[in-house]
Amino acid sequence: MLKEKDAVIRRAMILFDASLVSIIFLLTYYLRRHFHLLYRLDIIPSARVVAEMITPLRDYFIVLVLFIPLWCGVLYLNGMYKTLRTKKLLEVTWIIIKSVFLTTIAFGTIVFMFKLEFISRAFFLMLVGSTSLAIFVEKVVIFSIMREIRRKGYNYRKLLIVGTGRRALVFMQNIEAHPEWGLKIAGVIDFEEDHLGRAVDGSRVVGTLDTIPKILNRQSIDEVVFVIPRTKLSSIENTLYVCETQGVKATIAVDLFDLRIAKARQTELEGIPLLTFETTVAEEWQLFVKRTADIIISGLGIVSLSPVFLVIAVLIKLTSKGAVFYIQKRVGLNGRKFVLYKFRSMHKGAHEKLADLLAKNEMKGPVFKIKDDPRVTKVGRVLRKLSLDELPQLFNVFTGSMGLVGPRPPIPSEVSKYEPWQRRRLSMRPGITCLWQISGRNKIDFDDWMKLDLEYIDNWSLWLDFKILCKTVPAVLFGTGAY
Repeated sequence: MLKEKDAVIRRAMILFDASLVSIIFLLTYYLRRHFHLLYRLDIIPSARVVAEMITPLRDYFIVLVLFIPLWCGVLYLNGMYKTLRTKKLLEVTWIIIKSVFLTTIAFGTIVFMFKLEFISRAFFLMLVGSTSLAIFVEKVVIFSIMREIRRKGYNYRKLLIVGTGRRALVFMQNIEAHPEWGLKIAGVIDFEEDHLGRAVDGSRVVGTLDTIPKILNRQSIDEVVFVIPRTKLSSIENTLYVCETQGVKATIAVDLFDLRIAKARQTELEGIPLLTFETTVAEEWQLFVKRTADIIISGLGIVSLSPVFLVIAVLIKLTSKGAVFYIQKRVGLNGRKFVLYKFRSMHKGAHEKLADLLAKNEMKGPVFKIKDDPRVTKVGRVLRKLSLDELPQLFNVFTGSMGLVGPRPPIPSEVSKYEPWQRRRLSMRPGITCLWQISGRNKIDFDDWMKLDLEYIDNWSLWLDFKILCKTVPAVLFGTGAY
């Protein structure tokens, strides 16, 4: 019954959105058709920005036929028609933003590929803009209204909680702290009959596993939630079968292990549910924004700094023998090897002299750093001091092997000497700058460097990336810890 109800609500939402898109389409058409009348107001004297529209409405119905399923399909794929009961407003907003972006790209592609020349740029922008605004307002208003309705005690779902331990208690406290979710606890199930009737955080123990079928028959239960120790998982199979038989939704809390760093998320492979533990967990929209920013900024950097690239290349060739670029294998995300690009700052054959200098290493651990490295050229010292030798890594960022911000990529020989805890720094895409870069670079010993990288990984956010990028500028200008 619940599945049928959800399906009806989903179809109603899709129909409502289709109707809204149709209304906005008609309004946009008539606004565009009579747009030239605004010139009579003489707001912009002598301006004729948009030409008069002469294409009849019937020719535009092909646009409507394409636009409605496109919008509804993208919203569906992005999860807008799934339950938003426990979602936050920011999550709903992100779904809309993704849908607007994908719909605009898809619609523009269709217009271009099928050469729908009668669709003017003004109409395209007006239609996409007005529809996006209308969908956004509609979803936010509905979302806010439903939250307020549930907060007042309406449109709620009744849960039967299986478990009385610490995790079950925390789960029930979260439900009580969020009345806008519209979830009510109908009762608690314990494994021991002796506990019948006692209160758990204000909810009464109403039965054991064996009595769940009777409870489901007597009461209207929307969902049975199992918040139990992993040692009890084998004992709930029959109860899950009862829920399946009676068509009652069953959910199992999967925070089964008290891990200190990794976080769990549910995934699926060909219908097989999987529980995944990750140490670097981020919202999809944040990763999308991070990668998009990497592409845009690195692309703009490559184009705008091309004269600087040329000047540096000429200086390197005029002052020392060898190639302009230094190409080296580095270790990236999860141990993947890639080719890193830098401007050459050392004399040709510098690698062959490394063995003679190992005794002078000023850095503890597997890395090699000395302040007055005799292998570095005069131009190379300037490049290193201002971090200009790192500029070619913008190509690494653009192609995806690196990001603008992230742990610095090590060489394979260094990684082979890592302790197990240090390898976790490879769990995130390497970057051009990081906490180490803005905290003193070579003035920091190896272990503290690794701890800074892990601190970055454990606390990653877009805001942290932004702060690191801002602090990188003065660190580069003053050459802090660079040699």
